[in-house]
Amino acid sequence: MDHELLNQLLKPKTIAVVGASSVPGKIGYTVVDNLLKSGYSGEVYPINPTATEILGLKVYPNIKDVPAYVEAAVITVPAKAVPQVIEDCGQKKVKGLIVITSGFAESGRRDLEDQIVEIAHRYGMALLGPNIVGTLSNSDKLNASFAPFLPLNGKASLVTQSGALLIAIDAATYTRNVGFDKLVSIGNMADVNIADLVTWLDDDPNTTCISLYIEGLRDGRQFIEACQHAHKPIIALKAGVSAHGAAAAASHTGSLAGAAKVYGAAFQQAGVIGASDLSNLFDRTLALSLQPPMKGDNLIIITNGGGVGVLATDAAEKFGLPLKFAPEEVQNELKKYMPEFGSAKNPIDLTGQAGNEWYYDAVRYAIAQPWVDGMVVLYCETAITNPTEIAHGIEKALKDAGIHGKPVTVSFVGGEKSVAAMSELIKVGIPAYQAPDMAVNAIVSLREYENLSHMVAESAAPCAPSNQAAAREVIARVREQQRLTLTEIEAKEIFLAYGLPITRTLLAKSENEAVELAQKIGFPVVMKIVSPDILHKSDAGGVRVNLKDTASVREAYRTILTNAKNYKAEAKIHGVAIQEMAPWGTEVILGSVNDPTFGPTMMFGLGGIFVEVLKDVTFRVAPVTRGQALRMLGEIRGAPILSGVRGESPRDREALAEVLCNYSHMILDLGDEIAESDANPVLVYEEGRGLKVADARIILKKK
Repeated sequence: MDHELLNQLLKPKTIAVVGASSVPGKIGYTVVDNLLKSGYSGEVYPINPTATEILGLKVYPNIKDVPAYVEAAVITVPAKAVPQVIEDCGQKKVKGLIVITSGFAESGRRDLEDQIVEIAHRYGMALLGPNIVGTLSNSDKLNASFAPFLPLNGKASLVTQSGALLIAIDAATYTRNVGFDKLVSIGNMADVNIADLVTWLDDDPNTTCISLYIEGLRDGRQFIEACQHAHKPIIALKAGVSAHGAAAAASHTGSLAGAAKVYGAAFQQAGVIGASDLSNLFDRTLALSLQPPMKGDNLIIITNGGGVGVLATDAAEKFGLPLKFAPEEVQNELKKYMPEFGSAKNPIDLTGQAGNEWYYDAVRYAIAQPWVDGMVVLYCETAITNPTEIAHGIEKALKDAGIHGKPVTVSFVGGEKSVAAMSELIKVGIPAYQAPDMAVNAIVSLREYENLSHMVAESAAPCAPSNQAAAREVIARVREQQRLTLTEIEAKEIFLAYGLPITRTLLAKSENEAVELAQKIGFPVVMKIVSPDILHKSDAGGVRVNLKDTASVREAYRTILTNAKNYKAEAKIHGVAIQEMAPWGTEVILGSVNDPTFGPTMMFGLGGIFVEVLKDVTFRVAPVTRGQALRMLGEIRGAPILSGVRGESPRDREALAEVLCNYSHMILDLGDEIAESDANPVLVYEEGRGLKVADARIILKKK
């Protein structure tokens, strides 16, 4: 979306309200009233075919009758009238359309929504909505919405798909003491989408942090790209995280994928910090909008109460930033600012005797120490201290220390005086919270932001060369036979084209041929049924392993065919696969789905028959770099198995990361063809010995 076009939409110099009303309580009245009350400096033109004056403003029957240039129009007329209004706006050369009206795709009228977008594009207009509350901006003194007032002024900006939530957040900014410069309701995203607004807000000088409430995305990859290119922290709360499209999935990956897991992976790859709930979105937004990122893992906590110190310590470990004892020289200095029974280890317990001076000295000294990367200051209200004085002492200590690159969050636990003191801290840019775990979680978000920034910036080393043409030839042959499910041998051909180390596998169509191929491959061998109609071969009794001679091969061939026919009489059987029996290794699974939002998406986890029982898996949107692949290996609960435990040697993690990288490029390259795929099991050997893909499955998209 053109940047200047979005400026005209969201920062218009003149604005018309089409559907303006003279009746208080009507949306058309409220929008005009809000524009005037917000102090908007541009001209406001109410449009109504029957009224002559609204709130002291001259009313025009049609936007084309306005004698001056109109940059943006807020549209509040009924849905059926919106297409003609947009046509009129186009003829008037309006550039921005804020369509508050509902009754489009959200109520089944996709055709009407497509129509208004087509008209807008024909005239080169940007359309926000429909089905929105509107847009609010403190820096522009613009309330082009039916939300009651501008939010508490601040440095963050919020984009939300829920209009009702925007109104609630607008009011909550004052009770939560979290300020926003802009609140933008995006509704159906028929034209302008979240990615467009992320890019635009990243250039907005009045926004330091971008907050998002997301129910769904139309183009997940565009969203990832926009966030990766942003230079400001982005935090998102994803609603509606139940699994989608998984119930009827044929592959292991399809049955394990869900919105929560895929969105979580996409956020990480995009560099987006996640929020667990609405309260957490507020808490983290406050910190991310006011404080710098945390550059290292050394968090120090200063407190006057052991209890809140313990709660904060527990929270730090829970949220992934466990405390470490401060260096001895730091402890020795901090002991000067506490009684003998205090503790300088970390958390730093100044005890309940701590007053303004001890807080000042401890904070000023600690924040300046090279060992310290971030600080949480806790205070429990006592009868011998004044919360406001403590707050001023903390503020002065940080100012006098002159350290600007380290984040600080604060929590005051007490009554009204403590609440007032925290408000003073927030006004000077120090995030303050009513509970210690909230302050810790907030500073953890600043560490997450730093870590994610490095992940996004890492260079992507090329994977092994691939042969996409050979892979597509295999798919073409399968489609000629009007099949969607590839046989194991066909799937392995595609894997081989992308450099995946498969076990040698040949197809036998008779008992004698099975013996010949087994002798050719070399004993012992594995034998499996080959049928596009039997996906889970073990369930059908279609697998035999560790066959060491010709007699066992003959017997296995007959047994496998009998079991397959008994399992599914109508199954089309291509033959029996004769496969080298790879040595034992740690079993893992690679899998893919074609996610409706993000497209080709990869899964990794512990493999074999236990994958759906343990569900120990992690996801990424394809493609992945080697660095991302290595992080995936460490994200599963079974990660220690790959690193070597209880005397076991470490597995070949580098080779596994290389295969993950290659596999991700395969599913991306062939994303127009592949619906789902699995490599399970993949046998991973000791460090330096590589791995083998023992089984393969690919299911094509319906066309």
